[in-house]
Amino acid sequence: MTDDIDKQILSILQKDANIPLTELSKKVGVSITPCWNRIKKMEKEGIILSRITVINNKKVNLPLIAFLSISIPNHTKEWLTKFTKIINKYDQIIETHRVAGSSDYILKILSPSMDEYDKFQQILINETGCINMQTNFSQKEIKKQNYVSLEHIS
Repeated sequence: MTDDIDKQILSILQKDANIPLTELSKKVGVSITPCWNRIKKMEKEGIILSRITVINNKKVNLPLIAFLSISIPNHTKEWLTKFTKIINKYDQIIETHRVAGSSDYILKILSPSMDEYDKFQQILINETGCINMQTNFSQKEIKKQNYVSLEHIS
């Protein structure tokens, strides 16, 4: 269960995970130790999963963002176990979602170029045994938000 102070802490940490604890505690109106204890409690409860640094993919030569939709022939536990190992093996796959609709999974993939993406997709075709793949490429990132709304938290 979280209260308004926890919500404030979460809101601030989502926007700046490196904020000094002294500054954070002042902003939310509690002393340092209770503020730290609240953070640790939310980490233990799985509300805070990690504190990360967000990298500009273009500045590290990964300008191509591809969304690869895949369909699979059968939904077995064995296939999913193999698939999970495959996607976790490749750092260029930065997100994977099981979806409802025209495909079964969507992978968000970063690549330095179209040629490199094509090579990587061929690897995935060989390793996953998918029956259908379709790629959409991002032409321009319009919104990228690294924080979630806390209005529904109770």
